[in-house]
Amino acid sequence: MSYDPNNPLIVQSDRTVLLETANEKFEAARDALSIFAELVKSPEHIHTYRVSPLSLWNAAALGYEPEHIKGKLAEYSKYPLPSNLLADIDDFMSRYGRLKLVGEDDELFLESEDDALLEEISRQRTVKPYLLGRVSPTRFRVVKDQRGVIKHALIRVGYPVEDLAGYVEGEPLEVALRETTVGGKAFGLRDYQREAVGAFWAGGTVKGGSGAIVLPCGAGKTIVALGAMAAVQAQTLILTTNITALRQWRDEIIDKTDIDPELVGEYSGEVKEIKPITITTYQLLTYRRNKNSDFVHFEVFNQANWGLIVYDEVHLLPAPVFRAVANLQSRRRLGLTATLVREDGKEEEVFSLIGPKKYDVPWRVLEKKGFIATAECAEVRVEFEDDDLRMAYALAEQRQKYKIAATNPAKLKVLDTLLEKHRGEQTLIIGQYLDQLDQISERLDAPIITGRTPQPQREVLYEQFRKGEVPVLVVSKVANFAVDLPDASVAIQVSGTFGSRQEEAQRLGRVLRPKEGNNEAHFYSVVTRDTTEQEYANKRQLFLTEQGYRYTIETVGSAPE
Repeated sequence: MSYDPNNPLIVQSDRTVLLETANEKFEAARDALSIFAELVKSPEHIHTYRVSPLSLWNAAALGYEPEHIKGKLAEYSKYPLPSNLLADIDDFMSRYGRLKLVGEDDELFLESEDDALLEEISRQRTVKPYLLGRVSPTRFRVVKDQRGVIKHALIRVGYPVEDLAGYVEGEPLEVALRETTVGGKAFGLRDYQREAVGAFWAGGTVKGGSGAIVLPCGAGKTIVALGAMAAVQAQTLILTTNITALRQWRDEIIDKTDIDPELVGEYSGEVKEIKPITITTYQLLTYRRNKNSDFVHFEVFNQANWGLIVYDEVHLLPAPVFRAVANLQSRRRLGLTATLVREDGKEEEVFSLIGPKKYDVPWRVLEKKGFIATAECAEVRVEFEDDDLRMAYALAEQRQKYKIAATNPAKLKVLDTLLEKHRGEQTLIIGQYLDQLDQISERLDAPIITGRTPQPQREVLYEQFRKGEVPVLVVSKVANFAVDLPDASVAIQVSGTFGSRQEEAQRLGRVLRPKEGNNEAHFYSVVTRDTTEQEYANKRQLFLTEQGYRYTIETVGSAPE
């Protein structure tokens, strides 16, 4: 291939890929890269991606072949592709599936057609403790109850195993989706939701039954789970992020399936029910009386013969739950998320213990089809107006610098301007620092929801917001996840959790549910200029930039467009 100046990619031998944003082929190249590469950084003109082993293994798990990936790189590259990268793509993708876990006669085996590879793997220090001995040139017996642990050990040594050992069926439970909801609305799976269920279920074979579905907020991940429940037809345990999400899940199940409401149980701090469909929270599961004691509620995993376990917002899975998941590999496992990005870098654990990515749709694709709202994102930069505050920032330690910048009082004027601009629209004001949020709530005479707000009061305020009785709602990070506020069309972020990409995506997700009328949403992030907050804001925006969103940069002095 010769030099083609019209193409947008520069593919480099260190596995990085540079993408020109001004190129007319930008969107097509970005969508192609999203299948097999990870976004590293995204300034205005050149985005940097990295082709990593994990990104290639996820592509392999989705059924893509090395030739497809090399073909896409060649199609959009300005220069000939580096030979070492082509070799790396072949090498890493060939590793997925060379080792397989299979079940036979109630025993577990690790097998491979490559007996030399199997011998090499068996000598790895982190793998050896879980092998019980070689039973044939192509097979080792594995400690049966260490199925998850050995999968994690194998991916750590660079060989992700394909798990074909199958699942227990679980206690049967008839689940059917309604054609008309209890609320009287026509209901059915959208095409992409049906495809997602099919990719997970895989006809009930050992090729399916575990993995992550990646869809944007507002695209109906809960509906995909209901479809999976109807496919599995077995008792189901659902893990959610908070009590509000728990009750929204319960309402959706009752509204859109024919399940008797008496068969749907809540396992929370208030109620301890184990029923054929049981919904609980990560917070409750990871509760223990002190740091040296056992987790009090882990027995919920074993209190029924679950045929399916659903992990909502799987990118937030706490470390203790990972350990529980390692012991639940015989149960079908469905992870739901808007982003597989984890700030702790444990994406490999999601891959090995929940399963590989089974289905993914770019956010902008669903936006163009009207399934989620069209979103305009803006970063509004303000100055320190108080010289004493500017000096306090200059003298502060790093972490304190961020708080000083994030709680800059100059943001309040921007807030006034944005609220006037969007008067009459349902607006969320989202922040990290409670003293800042309290001040905003008092200034606007708007209700506030934080971690200290009692659950009954939260539910009342959310419902009033949904009905339009409360036009402006101030919320802390408790509203980041799984809070269904379909009429919210404006979100104003006044402070966030440092450089959290997942939080940025979730906060935009609060306003992405489809709207009647023009189906538009606006997301503003207000930051203090020339501070660490501006630097963190750039990091926060990485994932959304990968999805095709662009932030307009506005400065105080002119009204935000």
